[in-house]
Amino acid sequence: MKRLHVHVAVNDIAQSIGFYSALFATQPSVVKTDYAKWMLDDPRVNFAISSRGRQPGLDHLGIQVEDRDELNDVYARLRQAGGNIVEQGQTACCYAKSEKSWIDDPAGIAWETFLTTGENITYGDGTGEREARIAHEKQSACCAPSTT
Repeated sequence: MKRLHVHVAVNDIAQSIGFYSALFATQPSVVKTDYAKWMLDDPRVNFAISSRGRQPGLDHLGIQVEDRDELNDVYARLRQAGGNIVEQGQTACCYAKSEKSWIDDPAGIAWETFLTTGENITYGDGTGEREARIAHEKQSACCAPSTT
């Protein structure tokens, strides 16, 4: 069964943990000095917050799957949706190991599709995502038709 993922950048982890714990009527399942995550069943969502120097607000959305078959299904949907898919592959992010791909929706919001495969002792700074996106942009730019 798939789970919606929402990641929000915040300025103050402690204050935000208090707010979201009250809103969700439960404490987070993961708490670090710069990160917290709630794995909610009602609504079924992986809701995460972090204070890692990004502008406060919505960071990205996603679909988390429970097995490889669901991941392949979601990857097929990404291809049907169109747009530039960034295949990040195996990575460590948000204190977890996972396989993931990214796509931006028509409004420019980043969507992550991923299968969590284990825990990681460090946050993972997102360089895999940034490197994959930069490489994809360079590849697209090098192959784009000339406008002159």
